[in-house]
Amino acid sequence: MTKTEEKTFINKNNLSISSKGSKKVKSPIEDRIYYTVIYTLLIFILLIVLYPLVYIVSASFSSPEAVTSGKVVLFPVSPSLAGYKAVFKYKDVFIGYRNTFFYTIVGTAVNVAMTLMTAYPLSRKTLPGKGFFTFLFTFTMLFSGGMIPNYMLMKQLHLLNTPWVMIIPGAIGVTNLIITRTFMQSNIPQDLLEAAQIDGCSDFKYFFSVVLPLSQANIAVITLYYAVGHWNSYFNAFLFLSNKRLFPLQLFLRDILLLSQIDSNSVANQDTLVAVHGLADLLKYSLIVVATVPILCLYPFVQRYFVKGVMIGSLKG
Repeated sequence: MTKTEEKTFINKNNLSISSKGSKKVKSPIEDRIYYTVIYTLLIFILLIVLYPLVYIVSASFSSPEAVTSGKVVLFPVSPSLAGYKAVFKYKDVFIGYRNTFFYTIVGTAVNVAMTLMTAYPLSRKTLPGKGFFTFLFTFTMLFSGGMIPNYMLMKQLHLLNTPWVMIIPGAIGVTNLIITRTFMQSNIPQDLLEAAQIDGCSDFKYFFSVVLPLSQANIAVITLYYAVGHWNSYFNAFLFLSNKRLFPLQLFLRDILLLSQIDSNSVANQDTLVAVHGLADLLKYSLIVVATVPILCLYPFVQRYFVKGVMIGSLKG
């Protein structure tokens, strides 16, 4: 083929030649329009999601006057740490951090252990009464005893005003149990179990040596789910705890927010009233940052497992 014929062939087939001589296929105009629309839409959605987060962080580092007057748009205005000083001036916040870290770490460890130990037998085809036990678990997703019976149960078990009331009642999340069971059914071949049994491997050793290493993606995902649940836990503490030394962080933050509210009729000086309202508005943003930053630090460590663990565990099977 001569150079003229080669050039004609390239033009007819929408091909181009790079400086190094390798051929690159040009995308059709329809594909380029499609990708342009998709990327534009994704960027628009990203801005909708990202802007409130940026605004909250910027407002928390701005002065109360700037927040009240609505001057904060994207970046901090008159940078100030007044909101954080007001939050950490409340010494009980550190007790709340201590308790919340304990509930999150210990509670998540209990949750993950219980979920894995329950999900593995349910993933085995040979489990007698497998359908019955699965029904019992899923039944609790639709019906529960209610708030008062739960309170009476915790009282009978002597769990009221103890740290364990924040951990034991929700030891197994049925949604996470189903995701884990489905993940094991879909990703761990039955042949592995048969081969292990032929080699004399016990169920105990098979669970720890084969099942757990192959379930890392799922373990990372349910760990994140449980940890976020414990970190944000509020209602159980409000219901079952009256000892302030056991309160999680969320209850102390609520107290700070309530203390910052003031009746307008009780303040005669207009400047003082504006300053108090400004600090109250600023506290809202500072409290959101204080309450969410620690748990957000977990996401980068499990992000690479997230899509794989959730999609395979929830859709297949």
